[in-house]
Amino acid sequence: MVNSQFFYFVMKEDGMKASKRIFLFLFVSVLSILIVSPTLFAQVKEVKIGVILPLSGPLAPIGKSLKEGAELAADIVNNKYPELDISIAKWEGIPNLGGAKIKLIFADSRGDPGWGSEQAKRLIEDEKVVGLLGAYQSAVTKTASVEAERAGIPFINPDSTSPALSKRGFKWFWRVTPHETWFTKDLFDLLDGLTKGKAPGVKAVPKSKLEPLAVAAENTEWGAASLAEIEKFAKERGWKIAEGFKYPHTAADLTSETRKMIASKAPTFLFAPYVADAILFVKTMKEMKAKPRLIWGQDAGFVEADFYKTLGADVNGILTRDLFSAEMGKVKPVAGKLNEMYKKMTGYDFSGSSARDFVGVQVWAHVLNNAKSTSPEAIRKALNELHIPGKELVMPWKGVKFGSPFPNDTQQNELGSGVINQYQGYPDGKLHIIYPFEFATSKLIYPFPGWK
Repeated sequence: MVNSQFFYFVMKEDGMKASKRIFLFLFVSVLSILIVSPTLFAQVKEVKIGVILPLSGPLAPIGKSLKEGAELAADIVNNKYPELDISIAKWEGIPNLGGAKIKLIFADSRGDPGWGSEQAKRLIEDEKVVGLLGAYQSAVTKTASVEAERAGIPFINPDSTSPALSKRGFKWFWRVTPHETWFTKDLFDLLDGLTKGKAPGVKAVPKSKLEPLAVAAENTEWGAASLAEIEKFAKERGWKIAEGFKYPHTAADLTSETRKMIASKAPTFLFAPYVADAILFVKTMKEMKAKPRLIWGQDAGFVEADFYKTLGADVNGILTRDLFSAEMGKVKPVAGKLNEMYKKMTGYDFSGSSARDFVGVQVWAHVLNNAKSTSPEAIRKALNELHIPGKELVMPWKGVKFGSPFPNDTQQNELGSGVINQYQGYPDGKLHIIYPFEFATSKLIYPFPGWK
Protein backbone atom coordinates (compact mmCIF):
# COMPACT_ATOMS: atom_id res chain seq x y z
CA MET A 1 0.00 0.00 0.00
CA VAL A 2 1.25 3.54 -0.76
CA ASN A 3 2.21 5.47 2.43
CA SER A 4 -0.63 7.89 3.26
CA GLN A 5 1.69 10.47 4.84
CA PHE A 6 3.80 10.61 1.68
CA PHE A 7 0.66 11.05 -0.40
CA TYR A 8 -0.47 13.90 1.90
CA PHE A 9 2.94 15.58 1.59
CA VAL A 10 2.89 15.35 -2.19
CA MET A 11 -0.58 16.83 -2.40
CA LYS A 12 0.24 19.74 -0.05
CA GLU A 13 3.67 20.73 -1.33
CA ASP A 14 3.79 24.49 -1.95
CA GLY A 15 3.85 25.68 -5.51
CA MET A 16 2.80 22.45 -7.10
CA LYS A 17 0.59 23.03 -10.10
CA ALA A 18 -2.93 21.61 -10.13
CA SER A 19 -2.26 19.54 -13.23
CA LYS A 20 0.77 17.95 -11.62
CA ARG A 21 -1.24 17.13 -8.50
CA ILE A 22 -3.91 15.44 -10.62
CA PHE A 23 -1.29 13.47 -12.52
CA LEU A 24 0.37 12.27 -9.32
CA PHE A 25 -2.99 11.39 -7.80
CA LEU A 26 -3.90 9.23 -10.78
CA PHE A 27 -0.45 7.64 -10.86
CA VAL A 28 -0.52 6.77 -7.17
CA SER A 29 -4.10 5.42 -7.44
CA VAL A 30 -3.22 3.09 -10.29
CA LEU A 31 -0.05 1.99 -8.51
CA SER A 32 -2.07 1.22 -5.37
CA ILE A 33 -4.52 -0.93 -7.32
CA LEU A 34 -1.68 -2.87 -8.93
CA ILE A 35 -0.02 -3.47 -5.56
CA VAL A 36 -3.22 -4.51 -3.79
CA SER A 37 -4.73 -6.54 -6.67
CA PRO A 38 -1.93 -8.07 -8.76
CA THR A 39 -4.33 -10.55 -10.37
CA LEU A 40 -6.76 -7.91 -11.63
CA PHE A 41 -5.12 -7.50 -15.00
CA ALA A 42 -3.58 -10.95 -15.26
CA GLN A 43 -7.03 -12.54 -15.22
CA VAL A 44 -8.00 -11.13 -18.61
CA LYS A 45 -5.48 -13.45 -20.26
CA GLU A 46 -6.50 -16.84 -18.88
CA VAL A 47 -8.35 -18.47 -16.00
CA LYS A 48 -6.88 -21.72 -14.69
CA ILE A 49 -9.26 -24.48 -13.59
CA GLY A 50 -7.90 -27.67 -12.06
CA VAL A 51 -9.45 -30.90 -13.37
CA ILE A 52 -8.95 -34.11 -11.39
CA LEU A 53 -9.64 -37.35 -13.28
CA PRO A 54 -8.47 -41.00 -13.30
CA LEU A 55 -6.00 -40.78 -16.19
CA SER A 56 -4.03 -43.95 -15.38
CA GLY A 57 -4.90 -47.39 -14.04
CA PRO A 58 -8.09 -49.40 -14.71
CA LEU A 59 -10.25 -46.29 -15.13
CA ALA A 60 -7.93 -44.57 -17.62
CA PRO A 61 -10.27 -45.17 -20.61
CA ILE A 62 -13.09 -43.38 -18.79
CA GLY A 63 -10.73 -40.64 -17.64
CA LYS A 64 -9.60 -40.09 -21.22
CA SER A 65 -13.18 -39.64 -22.45
CA LEU A 66 -13.99 -37.23 -19.60
CA LYS A 67 -10.86 -35.21 -20.39
CA GLU A 68 -11.93 -34.99 -24.03
CA GLY A 69 -15.42 -33.79 -23.04
CA ALA A 70 -13.93 -31.05 -20.86
CA GLU A 71 -11.44 -30.05 -23.58
CA LEU A 72 -14.18 -29.73 -26.20
CA ALA A 73 -16.16 -27.40 -23.94
CA ALA A 74 -13.08 -25.26 -23.23
CA ASP A 75 -12.35 -25.04 -26.96
CA ILE A 76 -15.90 -23.85 -27.67
CA VAL A 77 -15.66 -21.23 -24.89
CA ASN A 78 -12.27 -19.96 -26.08
CA ASN A 79 -13.10 -19.79 -29.79
CA LYS A 80 -16.10 -18.95 -31.94
CA TYR A 81 -18.57 -21.51 -33.29
CA PRO A 82 -21.45 -19.59 -34.90
CA GLU A 83 -23.14 -22.82 -36.02
CA LEU A 84 -23.86 -23.74 -32.39
CA ASP A 85 -26.94 -22.22 -30.80
CA ILE A 86 -25.50 -21.94 -27.28
CA SER A 87 -24.14 -18.87 -25.51
CA ILE A 88 -20.56 -20.03 -24.93
CA ALA A 89 -20.09 -20.65 -28.67
CA LYS A 90 -20.39 -16.90 -29.32
CA TRP A 91 -18.00 -15.67 -26.64
CA GLU A 92 -14.36 -16.29 -27.69
CA GLY A 93 -13.35 -16.25 -24.04
CA ILE A 94 -15.15 -15.01 -20.94
CA PRO A 95 -16.78 -11.69 -21.99
CA ASN A 96 -16.98 -10.14 -18.53
CA LEU A 97 -13.34 -10.99 -17.85
CA GLY A 98 -12.08 -9.15 -20.91
CA GLY A 99 -12.10 -12.24 -23.14
CA ALA A 100 -10.05 -14.36 -20.72
CA LYS A 101 -9.46 -17.90 -21.99
CA ILE A 102 -10.17 -20.96 -19.88
CA LYS A 103 -7.06 -23.06 -19.28
CA LEU A 104 -7.66 -26.56 -17.93
CA ILE A 105 -4.90 -27.97 -15.71
CA PHE A 106 -5.35 -31.75 -15.58
CA ALA A 107 -4.25 -33.92 -12.67
CA ASP A 108 -4.29 -37.72 -12.55
CA SER A 109 -6.07 -39.10 -9.48
CA ARG A 110 -4.83 -42.63 -10.33
CA GLY A 111 -8.25 -43.71 -9.07
CA ASP A 112 -6.94 -43.30 -5.51
CA PRO A 113 -8.76 -41.10 -2.96
CA GLY A 114 -5.57 -40.23 -1.07
CA TRP A 115 -3.66 -39.31 -4.20
CA GLY A 116 -6.66 -37.39 -5.53
CA SER A 117 -6.66 -35.33 -2.36
CA GLU A 118 -2.95 -34.57 -2.82
CA GLN A 119 -3.59 -33.48 -6.40
CA ALA A 120 -6.33 -31.11 -5.27
CA LYS A 121 -3.94 -29.56 -2.77
CA ARG A 122 -1.20 -29.22 -5.41
CA LEU A 123 -3.54 -27.59 -7.92
CA ILE A 124 -4.71 -25.08 -5.31
CA GLU A 125 -1.33 -24.24 -3.76
CA ASP A 126 1.13 -24.65 -6.65
CA GLU A 127 -0.91 -24.11 -9.80
CA LYS A 128 -3.01 -21.33 -8.20
CA VAL A 129 -6.20 -22.50 -9.93
CA VAL A 130 -9.35 -20.45 -9.31
CA GLY A 131 -11.31 -23.64 -8.70
CA LEU A 132 -11.60 -27.37 -9.31
CA LEU A 133 -13.62 -29.75 -11.50
CA GLY A 134 -13.93 -33.52 -11.05
CA ALA A 135 -13.23 -36.15 -9.95
CA TYR A 136 -15.56 -38.85 -11.41
CA GLN A 137 -15.15 -41.49 -8.69
CA SER A 138 -17.24 -40.51 -5.69
CA ALA A 139 -14.53 -41.71 -3.30
CA VAL A 140 -11.97 -39.39 -4.92
CA THR A 141 -14.42 -36.49 -5.14
CA LYS A 142 -15.09 -36.95 -1.43
CA THR A 143 -11.45 -36.45 -0.40
CA ALA A 144 -10.48 -33.89 -3.06
CA SER A 145 -13.43 -31.65 -2.21
CA VAL A 146 -12.32 -31.58 1.44
CA GLU A 147 -9.13 -29.82 0.30
CA ALA A 148 -11.18 -27.27 -1.64
CA GLU A 149 -13.39 -26.72 1.41
CA ARG A 150 -10.35 -26.09 3.62
CA ALA A 151 -8.89 -23.64 1.13
CA GLY A 152 -12.15 -21.83 0.39
CA ILE A 153 -11.92 -22.72 -3.32
CA PRO A 154 -14.98 -23.64 -5.46
CA PHE A 155 -15.27 -27.31 -6.43
CA ILE A 156 -17.74 -28.09 -9.23
CA ASN A 157 -18.60 -31.78 -9.51
CA PRO A 158 -20.18 -32.82 -12.84
CA ASP A 159 -19.81 -36.59 -12.64
CA SER A 160 -19.98 -38.24 -9.17
CA THR A 161 -23.27 -39.67 -7.97
CA SER A 162 -23.00 -40.86 -4.37
CA PRO A 163 -25.92 -39.07 -2.64
CA ALA A 164 -23.78 -38.41 0.46
CA LEU A 165 -21.56 -35.92 -1.38
CA SER A 166 -24.20 -33.20 -1.43
CA LYS A 167 -25.38 -33.90 2.12
CA ARG A 168 -22.20 -32.76 3.92
CA GLY A 169 -23.25 -29.13 4.21
CA PHE A 170 -20.12 -27.94 2.39
CA LYS A 171 -19.87 -24.25 1.50
CA TRP A 172 -17.57 -24.72 -1.51
CA PHE A 173 -19.00 -27.83 -3.21
CA TRP A 174 -21.60 -27.80 -6.02
CA ARG A 175 -22.83 -30.90 -7.86
CA VAL A 176 -24.14 -30.63 -11.42
CA THR A 177 -25.14 -34.26 -12.05
CA PRO A 178 -28.20 -35.97 -10.58
CA HIS A 179 -27.26 -38.61 -8.00
CA GLU A 180 -28.21 -42.22 -7.28
CA THR A 181 -31.51 -41.36 -5.62
CA TRP A 182 -32.80 -40.02 -8.97
CA PHE A 183 -31.39 -42.92 -10.95
CA THR A 184 -32.59 -45.67 -8.64
CA LYS A 185 -36.08 -44.19 -8.69
CA ASP A 186 -35.91 -44.43 -12.50
CA LEU A 187 -34.94 -48.12 -12.26
CA PHE A 188 -37.93 -48.99 -10.09
CA ASP A 189 -40.23 -46.86 -12.25
CA LEU A 190 -39.04 -49.01 -15.18
CA LEU A 191 -39.65 -52.26 -13.28
CA ASP A 192 -43.08 -51.13 -12.07
CA GLY A 193 -43.88 -49.93 -15.59
CA LEU A 194 -43.00 -53.34 -17.03
CA THR A 195 -45.56 -54.99 -14.77
CA LYS A 196 -48.19 -52.50 -15.96
CA GLY A 197 -47.50 -52.82 -19.69
CA LYS A 198 -46.00 -49.34 -20.03
CA ALA A 199 -42.73 -50.38 -21.67
CA PRO A 200 -42.73 -49.79 -25.45
CA GLY A 201 -43.46 -52.94 -27.45
CA VAL A 202 -43.83 -55.26 -24.44
CA LYS A 203 -47.03 -56.57 -22.88
CA ALA A 204 -47.41 -56.43 -19.10
CA VAL A 205 -44.86 -58.74 -17.45
CA PRO A 206 -45.93 -60.59 -14.28
CA LYS A 207 -43.87 -59.45 -11.31
CA SER A 208 -42.95 -63.09 -10.66
CA LYS A 209 -40.99 -63.03 -13.94
CA LEU A 210 -38.89 -60.08 -12.70
CA GLU A 211 -38.22 -60.78 -9.04
CA PRO A 212 -36.34 -61.50 -6.91
CA LEU A 213 -33.48 -59.19 -7.82
CA ALA A 214 -29.75 -59.90 -7.61
CA VAL A 215 -27.42 -56.92 -7.11
CA ALA A 216 -23.62 -56.69 -7.45
CA ALA A 217 -21.87 -53.39 -6.66
CA GLU A 218 -18.19 -52.42 -6.59
CA ASN A 219 -16.94 -51.62 -3.10
CA THR A 220 -15.96 -47.95 -3.22
CA GLU A 221 -18.08 -44.97 -2.15
CA TRP A 222 -20.12 -45.00 -5.37
CA GLY A 223 -20.88 -48.72 -5.49
CA ALA A 224 -21.80 -48.87 -1.82
CA ALA A 225 -24.16 -45.92 -2.26
CA SER A 226 -25.75 -47.55 -5.32
CA LEU A 227 -26.40 -50.80 -3.45
CA ALA A 228 -27.87 -48.91 -0.49
CA GLU A 229 -30.23 -46.94 -2.74
CA ILE A 230 -31.41 -50.10 -4.54
CA GLU A 231 -32.08 -51.83 -1.22
CA LYS A 232 -33.97 -48.76 0.05
CA PHE A 233 -36.19 -48.44 -3.03
CA ALA A 234 -36.80 -52.21 -3.21
CA LYS A 235 -38.16 -52.11 0.33
CA GLU A 236 -40.29 -49.02 -0.36
CA ARG A 237 -41.69 -50.41 -3.64
CA GLY A 238 -42.19 -53.99 -2.45
CA TRP A 239 -39.53 -55.76 -4.54
CA LYS A 240 -37.64 -58.76 -3.15
CA ILE A 241 -33.83 -58.97 -3.29
CA ALA A 242 -32.41 -62.50 -3.29
CA GLU A 243 -28.76 -61.46 -3.34
CA GLY A 244 -27.04 -58.12 -2.79
CA PHE A 245 -23.29 -57.77 -2.27
CA LYS A 246 -20.18 -55.63 -2.82
CA TYR A 247 -17.04 -56.91 -4.53
CA PRO A 248 -13.47 -55.52 -4.91
CA HIS A 249 -13.53 -53.07 -7.82
CA THR A 250 -10.01 -54.13 -8.83
CA ALA A 251 -10.90 -57.84 -8.97
CA ALA A 252 -9.21 -59.73 -11.80
CA ASP A 253 -11.68 -62.60 -11.53
CA LEU A 254 -15.43 -62.43 -10.84
CA THR A 255 -16.29 -66.11 -11.16
CA SER A 256 -17.48 -66.57 -7.57
CA GLU A 257 -19.52 -63.36 -7.72
CA THR A 258 -21.18 -64.43 -10.98
CA ARG A 259 -21.86 -67.88 -9.56
CA LYS A 260 -23.55 -66.22 -6.58
CA MET A 261 -25.81 -64.21 -8.92
CA ILE A 262 -26.79 -67.34 -10.88
CA ALA A 263 -27.35 -69.41 -7.73
CA SER A 264 -29.83 -66.82 -6.44
CA LYS A 265 -32.16 -67.80 -9.33
CA ALA A 266 -33.04 -64.13 -9.71
CA PRO A 267 -34.41 -63.26 -13.18
CA THR A 268 -33.17 -59.66 -12.89
CA PHE A 269 -29.46 -58.86 -12.54
CA LEU A 270 -28.48 -55.35 -11.42
CA PHE A 271 -24.91 -54.05 -11.48
CA ALA A 272 -22.97 -50.99 -10.27
CA PRO A 273 -19.50 -51.53 -11.80
CA TYR A 274 -16.73 -49.52 -13.42
CA VAL A 275 -15.66 -50.44 -16.93
CA ALA A 276 -13.12 -53.24 -16.33
CA ASP A 277 -15.43 -55.11 -13.97
CA ALA A 278 -18.48 -54.49 -16.19
CA ILE A 279 -16.67 -56.17 -19.09
CA LEU A 280 -15.51 -59.01 -16.86
CA PHE A 281 -19.03 -59.65 -15.52
CA VAL A 282 -20.52 -59.93 -19.02
CA LYS A 283 -17.73 -62.23 -20.22
CA THR A 284 -18.11 -64.43 -17.14
CA MET A 285 -21.90 -64.59 -17.40
CA LYS A 286 -21.57 -65.68 -21.01
CA GLU A 287 -18.99 -68.37 -20.13
CA MET A 288 -21.19 -69.66 -17.30
CA LYS A 289 -24.30 -69.63 -19.50
CA ALA A 290 -26.25 -67.34 -17.19
CA LYS A 291 -29.87 -66.79 -18.25
CA PRO A 292 -31.21 -63.61 -16.66
CA ARG A 293 -34.37 -62.15 -18.15
CA LEU A 294 -33.19 -58.57 -17.59
CA ILE A 295 -29.74 -56.99 -17.10
CA TRP A 296 -29.39 -53.39 -15.93
CA GLY A 297 -26.25 -51.40 -15.17
CA GLN A 298 -25.90 -48.26 -13.07
CA ASP A 299 -24.19 -46.26 -15.86
CA ALA A 300 -20.38 -45.95 -15.30
CA GLY A 301 -18.75 -49.04 -16.84
CA PHE A 302 -21.85 -49.95 -18.86
CA VAL A 303 -21.79 -46.77 -20.95
CA GLU A 304 -18.10 -46.30 -21.74
CA ALA A 305 -16.74 -46.88 -25.23
CA ASP A 306 -14.42 -49.67 -24.05
CA PHE A 307 -17.45 -51.63 -22.80
CA TYR A 308 -19.19 -52.00 -26.14
CA LYS A 309 -16.01 -51.96 -28.23
CA THR A 310 -14.63 -54.90 -26.26
CA LEU A 311 -17.86 -56.91 -26.04
CA GLY A 312 -19.40 -56.14 -29.44
CA ALA A 313 -22.67 -58.00 -30.03
CA ASP A 314 -22.59 -59.42 -26.49
CA VAL A 315 -24.01 -56.13 -25.19
CA ASN A 316 -27.26 -56.54 -27.16
CA GLY A 317 -30.27 -56.30 -24.89
CA ILE A 318 -28.39 -54.90 -21.88
CA LEU A 319 -30.06 -51.93 -20.20
CA THR A 320 -28.12 -49.14 -18.58
CA ARG A 321 -28.95 -46.08 -16.59
CA ASP A 322 -27.55 -43.17 -18.52
CA LEU A 323 -27.69 -39.43 -18.99
CA PHE A 324 -27.10 -39.18 -22.72
CA SER A 325 -27.81 -41.00 -25.96
CA ALA A 326 -26.68 -40.13 -29.47
CA GLU A 327 -30.38 -40.34 -30.33
CA MET A 328 -30.90 -37.21 -28.25
CA GLY A 329 -30.14 -35.27 -31.42
CA LYS A 330 -33.52 -36.36 -32.82
CA VAL A 331 -35.36 -34.29 -30.21
CA LYS A 332 -32.64 -31.78 -29.28
CA PRO A 333 -30.64 -30.48 -32.29
CA VAL A 334 -27.89 -28.84 -30.22
CA ALA A 335 -27.17 -32.21 -28.59
CA GLY A 336 -26.78 -33.75 -32.03
CA LYS A 337 -24.36 -31.03 -33.20
CA LEU A 338 -22.23 -31.23 -30.07
CA ASN A 339 -22.13 -35.02 -30.28
CA GLU A 340 -20.98 -34.78 -33.91
CA MET A 341 -18.13 -32.49 -32.84
CA TYR A 342 -17.14 -34.85 -30.04
CA LYS A 343 -17.28 -37.87 -32.34
CA LYS A 344 -15.15 -36.11 -34.96
CA MET A 345 -12.62 -35.33 -32.23
CA THR A 346 -12.56 -38.78 -30.58
CA GLY A 347 -14.04 -41.34 -32.96
CA TYR A 348 -16.96 -42.23 -30.66
CA ASP A 349 -20.15 -40.70 -29.28
CA PHE A 350 -20.51 -38.80 -26.05
CA SER A 351 -21.23 -41.03 -23.08
CA GLY A 352 -23.31 -39.84 -20.16
CA SER A 353 -20.04 -39.26 -18.30
CA SER A 354 -18.10 -37.34 -20.97
CA ALA A 355 -21.17 -35.23 -21.77
CA ARG A 356 -21.45 -34.29 -18.09
CA ASP A 357 -17.83 -33.14 -17.98
CA PHE A 358 -18.56 -31.00 -21.03
CA VAL A 359 -21.39 -29.42 -19.01
CA GLY A 360 -19.06 -29.03 -16.02
CA VAL A 361 -16.77 -26.72 -18.00
CA GLN A 362 -19.82 -24.98 -19.45
CA VAL A 363 -21.01 -24.26 -15.90
CA TRP A 364 -17.58 -22.88 -15.00
CA ALA A 365 -17.72 -20.55 -18.03
CA HIS A 366 -21.16 -19.17 -17.14
CA VAL A 367 -20.21 -18.73 -13.49
CA LEU A 368 -17.00 -16.85 -14.27
CA ASN A 369 -18.88 -14.60 -16.67
CA ASN A 370 -21.62 -13.90 -14.13
CA ALA A 371 -19.14 -13.35 -11.30
CA LYS A 372 -17.12 -10.86 -13.40
CA SER A 373 -14.22 -11.83 -11.16
CA THR A 374 -12.01 -14.73 -10.12
CA SER A 375 -12.59 -13.97 -6.45
CA PRO A 376 -13.78 -17.11 -4.63
CA GLU A 377 -16.60 -15.21 -2.91
CA ALA A 378 -17.79 -13.69 -6.19
CA ILE A 379 -17.74 -17.14 -7.82
CA ARG A 380 -19.60 -18.64 -4.85
CA LYS A 381 -22.32 -16.01 -5.13
CA ALA A 382 -22.59 -16.57 -8.89
CA LEU A 383 -22.89 -20.34 -8.43
CA ASN A 384 -25.70 -19.99 -5.92
CA GLU A 385 -27.56 -17.62 -8.27
CA LEU A 386 -26.85 -19.58 -11.46
CA HIS A 387 -29.59 -20.68 -13.84
CA ILE A 388 -28.62 -22.18 -17.21
CA PRO A 389 -31.74 -23.15 -19.20
CA GLY A 390 -32.02 -26.65 -20.63
CA LYS A 391 -31.85 -25.42 -24.23
CA GLU A 392 -28.17 -24.55 -23.63
CA LEU A 393 -27.20 -28.08 -22.60
CA VAL A 394 -26.19 -31.27 -24.38
CA MET A 395 -27.97 -33.17 -21.60
CA PRO A 396 -31.73 -33.95 -21.52
CA TRP A 397 -32.14 -31.73 -18.46
CA LYS A 398 -34.37 -28.77 -17.67
CA GLY A 399 -31.23 -26.81 -16.83
CA VAL A 400 -28.71 -26.15 -14.08
CA LYS A 401 -29.83 -24.46 -10.87
CA PHE A 402 -28.42 -25.30 -7.46
CA GLY A 403 -30.66 -25.95 -4.47
CA SER A 404 -31.98 -28.73 -2.22
CA PRO A 405 -34.05 -31.20 -4.31
CA PHE A 406 -33.93 -33.96 -1.66
CA PRO A 407 -33.76 -33.82 2.16
CA ASN A 408 -30.37 -32.57 3.40
CA ASP A 409 -29.08 -31.89 -0.14
CA THR A 410 -27.17 -28.63 -0.45
CA GLN A 411 -25.92 -26.92 -3.61
CA GLN A 412 -27.20 -29.79 -5.76
CA ASN A 413 -28.53 -29.18 -9.28
CA GLU A 414 -32.32 -29.36 -9.04
CA LEU A 415 -33.01 -29.60 -12.77
CA GLY A 416 -31.15 -32.77 -13.80
CA SER A 417 -32.64 -36.11 -14.83
CA GLY A 418 -31.63 -39.49 -16.18
CA VAL A 419 -32.64 -41.93 -18.89
CA ILE A 420 -32.49 -45.71 -19.26
CA ASN A 421 -31.07 -46.90 -22.56
CA GLN A 422 -30.75 -50.31 -24.18
CA TYR A 423 -28.04 -51.63 -26.47
CA GLN A 424 -29.67 -52.79 -29.69
CA GLY A 425 -28.16 -53.98 -32.95
CA TYR A 426 -24.51 -54.02 -31.92
CA PRO A 427 -21.79 -54.10 -33.14
CA ASP A 428 -23.26 -51.59 -35.59
CA GLY A 429 -26.12 -50.35 -33.44
CA LYS A 430 -26.40 -47.80 -30.67
CA LEU A 431 -28.05 -47.06 -27.36
CA HIS A 432 -31.79 -46.50 -27.66
CA ILE A 433 -33.87 -44.59 -25.13
CA ILE A 434 -36.35 -46.87 -23.33
CA TYR A 435 -37.23 -44.75 -20.29
CA PRO A 436 -38.87 -42.30 -19.66
CA PHE A 437 -41.43 -44.29 -21.63
CA GLU A 438 -42.88 -41.18 -23.27
CA PHE A 439 -39.47 -40.36 -24.81
CA ALA A 440 -38.65 -43.91 -25.94
CA THR A 441 -36.95 -44.08 -29.34
CA SER A 442 -37.26 -47.86 -29.72
CA LYS A 443 -39.21 -50.87 -28.48
CA LEU A 444 -37.77 -52.65 -25.46
CA ILE A 445 -36.04 -55.97 -26.14
CA TYR A 446 -37.43 -58.26 -23.43
CA PRO A 447 -36.57 -60.80 -22.23
CA PHE A 448 -32.79 -60.51 -22.52
CA PRO A 449 -31.88 -62.56 -25.64
CA GLY A 450 -28.84 -64.28 -24.13
CA TRP A 451 -25.47 -64.94 -25.75
CA LYS A 452 -24.48 -67.16 -28.66
